[in-house]
Amino acid sequence: MVALVTGASSGIGEATARRLAQEGAKVILVARREERLHQLSAQLGGATVVATDLTDEDAPALVAGAVEAHHGRLDLLVNNAGAAWRGTFAEHGWAGVERHMKLNFDATLRLTEALLPILRRSAPSSIVNVASVAGRVSRPRSAAYSASKFALIGWSDGLYGEEKPNGVHVGLVLPGFISTEGFPQKELMDHPLRRRIVSTPEKVADAIMDAGPGGKAERYVPRPYWAIAALRALAPALIRRGSANAPAPTTKGDAASD
Repeated sequence: MVALVTGASSGIGEATARRLAQEGAKVILVARREERLHQLSAQLGGATVVATDLTDEDAPALVAGAVEAHHGRLDLLVNNAGAAWRGTFAEHGWAGVERHMKLNFDATLRLTEALLPILRRSAPSSIVNVASVAGRVSRPRSAAYSASKFALIGWSDGLYGEEKPNGVHVGLVLPGFISTEGFPQKELMDHPLRRRIVSTPEKVADAIMDAGPGGKAERYVPRPYWAIAALRALAPALIRRGSANAPAPTTKGDAASD
């Protein structure tokens, strides 16, 4: 199996790359931080490295060219790269929404478009889009991030039906609170009860395997988070009140998976 992981330099992307390598996959690592990618590649026994900013105009063609040159096929695409910049709409306006959409939505679509012919040619194959529980339930100061993840989820559902006849499965993974470099979740981890709702990148990597090669439609991490999405549909007023007062994820400034 040949698998490509974006946002592979840390967190969920790094954990996924390690899991795939353990399963015997040939891994293609994509992110901005080239030194980290080469370090990870060495630890994995020689993964392919493509250091690029996925928001650059030529990034999709660059990545697709590397896939063709080094492997000639692609069995799994994990669209994981993303970022969150907290703030209200009044503070950041359209520019804040555009910033999120450019990386979390547009870059994913552009890369998928470039790689889709290879995925079809390699079928049966899979795409896993890493969204977020924030793509089902939005909270204050994270609305722009949620908008990008809501869009990703909607597009993924439609793409599933379009590509199923071509042998390309499209799965979704929706993490909740995950302790990573960009989201250390210190305030939650320091609380004896709240730390139970924080999961790990390795658990998300397991979910990605389920939603990709495993053929699952979607997976929440931790699993009980599906109840929040269900309750949002059944009792929206209740969820709105609760999310307005929920603890915000802690970050070291801007949070990203790259």
